[in-house]
Amino acid sequence: MLFASDCQEGKSRHPEILHPTPYVGKKPSIFDEKYRVVAIDGDRLVIKGILSGNVLTIVNPEPETPLTKADYPLGKLIALTDPSAAPMN
Repeated sequence: MLFASDCQEGKSRHPEILHPTPYVGKKPSIFDEKYRVVAIDGDRLVIKGILSGNVLTIVNPEPETPLTKADYPLGKLIALTDPSAAPMN
C-alpha cells in the first residue's frame, strides 16, 4: 500500500492512502474496465462499470441467439473486447 508520506518526504503528519489505478496518465477506454450485469431487457444487456459506474446498454447483434438470464445472471462480472483489435479473417 502506498502512502502520500512515502512519496513526499513525509511533509504531512497524517499520511493519505493513495489508491493505485491502472489509468494513470491515460484516458481509460470502455475495454479497460470490468462490468457487472444489472439487467437483461429483451435483446439488450445492461451493464455497470465497476470503477467508473457508467451504465452501458448493449444491443444483441444476433437476434436469432437471444440473451438469457442463464448466460448473463444478475451480478455476473464481464469484460468487453474491442472488435477492432480482433484479427481479420
